[in-house]
Amino acid sequence: MSTIPVGPPLEAAAPAPATATDGGRRRTGTLALGVALLGSATALALVVRRDVTRPPFQGLDDRWLTWMGGPHDGFPSVVAALLNWFGGPAGAVVPLALLLFLLVRRRWVSAGFLLVVYMAGNMLVVQGLKHLVDRPRPENPLVRVDHGSFPSGHVAGAALLVVIVGALLVPAARRRAWWIGGAVFIAAMMWSRTWLHAHWLSDTAAGAVAGVGAGLVAWWLCAPALAREAGRHAERGIR
Repeated sequence: MSTIPVGPPLEAAAPAPATATDGGRRRTGTLALGVALLGSATALALVVRRDVTRPPFQGLDDRWLTWMGGPHDGFPSVVAALLNWFGGPAGAVVPLALLLFLLVRRRWVSAGFLLVVYMAGNMLVVQGLKHLVDRPRPENPLVRVDHGSFPSGHVAGAALLVVIVGALLVPAARRRAWWIGGAVFIAAMMWSRTWLHAHWLSDTAAGAVAGVGAGLVAWWLCAPALAREAGRHAERGIR
């Protein structure tokens, strides 16, 4: 009788479960990337602060702003207006709607994470960098703006929200697609801020890395509490 097995053992055929080591490596990578991005935004701020009117990359900023010249009408104008609304005070309805959704689902930890991280990211990180640098904006912006061009608050807020939603509402198996879509959304916000002459290109780049970096560091800090909450909700679902 042949001793050659007809098929692989069940243990070999089943996919290997994720281990605690894998989770620890992912958390470490999240922290390392978040710190690196926040450090990059801070370093860029210090470079701009040395000469807010003529930083070393002002030539690139000027060239990009020239490419973002008129006419400012048609479909691009509609897209830019929507993105300007999303990043402005009225756009707060989006995170508020997400907060309400989490509260209705009784995900108290997730709701607290959303509220604290979104507020802290925008008030502490973005406004802190704005007051540190206070860079003049391009001339004749097409929308109402506040003080300080560096970094872009619209871009930072969009990037931060992409990370928060990815952490709280997107299943791990679908996060790669979410990150790709989020990157496209952030790039669109960067384009809109320069197309509206509200920011220099480097301002939008700094906003993107600051927002993503702040979100990743906060996710690393709160990951154990969020995982415990997810586990409790999974148990209730099974029962």
